[in-house]
Amino acid sequence: MPRWPGLVGTVLSVLGLGVAGYLTYEHFTSSSTLACSDNGVVNCLKVTTSSYSEVAGVPVAVLGLVFFAVMLVLQLPPMWRRPDPVIRWGRLAWAVVGLGTVLYLLFAELFEIDAICLWCTAVHVLTLVLFGTTVFATSSYPAPVAVDA
Repeated sequence: MPRWPGLVGTVLSVLGLGVAGYLTYEHFTSSSTLACSDNGVVNCLKVTTSSYSEVAGVPVAVLGLVFFAVMLVLQLPPMWRRPDPVIRWGRLAWAVVGLGTVLYLLFAELFEIDAICLWCTAVHVLTLVLFGTTVFATSSYPAPVAVDA
């Protein structure tokens, strides 16, 4: 197994944790700074305070933190070298969950909220690239083989 999937996945997951962490901080401090426009099509405040910013009372930003924390563990280089199919398919399934969530939230931004959040877009791009690299690496390289000691 080459090293690049674990390295790329780890970096993307850490970046995702950073952005999701920032959005979580902004949510819980009721800050309106967000370092983003608050009028026009690009309106982070409108997006992050919309009815779509929570799912069952849980802030989407917190769900993003959970997604990237789990993905970070699954993307660590030693996890890519493990022969356990549960990890291999779990990582792929978790990436699909992330992509599905991004598609739902992007639909909400474009067609329901009528505004785009640049911070959310950063999370969407990181998730999409993470999905792409995970699918590519999983389909391009065979699962590692367990070595008997």
